[in-house]
Amino acid sequence: MLTEAELRRLFDVALAHSTADQTEIVLFDTDAALTRFANNEIHQNVAERDTALLVRAVLGRKVGVASLNRGDEAGVRLAVDRAVELARFQVENPDLRSLPGPKPASQVNAYAEATAACTPERRARAVEIVVQRALEQGLVVAGAFSTGVTQVAVANSLGVFCHHTLTEANLSAVAMSDSSSGYADRLAQDVEEIDPEVVAQEVVSKALRGRDPRHLEPGAYEVVLEEYAVSDIVDFLAYLGFGAQAVQEERSFMAGRIGQRVMGENISIWDDGVASTTIPVPFDYEGVPKQRVDLVQAGIARGVVYDTVTAGRAGVESTGHGLPAGNTFGPVPTHLYLAPGAASREELIGSVKRGLLLTRFWYTRTVHPLTVTVTGMTRDGTFLIENGEVVAPVRNLRFTQSYLEALNNVDLIGRETWLKQTMFSYNRVPALKIARWNFTGATEY
Repeated sequence: MLTEAELRRLFDVALAHSTADQTEIVLFDTDAALTRFANNEIHQNVAERDTALLVRAVLGRKVGVASLNRGDEAGVRLAVDRAVELARFQVENPDLRSLPGPKPASQVNAYAEATAACTPERRARAVEIVVQRALEQGLVVAGAFSTGVTQVAVANSLGVFCHHTLTEANLSAVAMSDSSSGYADRLAQDVEEIDPEVVAQEVVSKALRGRDPRHLEPGAYEVVLEEYAVSDIVDFLAYLGFGAQAVQEERSFMAGRIGQRVMGENISIWDDGVASTTIPVPFDYEGVPKQRVDLVQAGIARGVVYDTVTAGRAGVESTGHGLPAGNTFGPVPTHLYLAPGAASREELIGSVKRGLLLTRFWYTRTVHPLTVTVTGMTRDGTFLIENGEVVAPVRNLRFTQSYLEALNNVDLIGRETWLKQTMFSYNRVPALKIARWNFTGATEY
């Protein structure tokens, strides 16, 4: 990967070449590998080395954005020229005041040498364990084991320069019988923290337990949501409600409700990009240091995340949650936490008189953003609970449910948290027992 000296030299070339009033360069340097398996055998190994460059040029209040998959001096000059040319033809953005100036970011370690040095043979040995456990039970398993290193660097003409390197490893698998499936995944900064035996045991046991599922009538049921499903809830809250742009456009449930109760008293959610229990990134894609932001405290709405433009509108400071230039989403949280409780898995299930244990959701889509109402399907392990015991597998169900309403009806919260990755965020969440969940349809599988 490019060294800090090489990055500085490259950025100096780009900034000196630019004729814009202000210029920003973001560079992504990745070295990633993936071992994919299906039908109980590895069928693909992929290795990718890529450098992506993103340039934002500001002319007055006009902005142009250009990107290239190059990291050489000729490439950055070309990207700068394209961004400047695009800026000339844009309409003015009245909310753009300036790119951010330099501020010191926290120094955090997100690099594990074992992950960076992980070989195809090392990944294959882990996959072999998962496959062997599935074969022993007559199941078919598929999934992927990925490892990689990513370097992010940001500089602008006002003096910002920051860079950060992180590693990430993820093993995911689905085990299948003729009438059931089970899912598991594990995400870590250090590949040594991922135990393939644990993943294998989880997917195999769910697939075996899920055989010959029975039909269950749609309706409202108590549910225990495993961490995979809870991560989906948190992700929709982030995308639909926890960003300042959504609040300013009055399409967020947080709009006009800061200081008011929006969730149950047992729910606290925050974002912290420099915590040691996530995969930390100390600055955003504008080079602004990340701040911890308390979004919901004991059910009370406390705040949202900002980038430079939305902070300028509100007359506050950016919290360090800007996405790459050219996005239309506005700022979003990227390292979310939902506070754990004290309940064990056995206590969560044991509290249910008649309800469902849900592994994860699938094909979830927004129905109503202001109430965070979402429709989707259960998948890869849906089980009936009666009198505190898991008694039978059931066919998958469709639900239409307000995630906000659900977080106002949380009876118990698990004490263990898992790290999950979504489109925007790393989420660390516990399992939840929720008093009521609305299922609107059944499936044939």
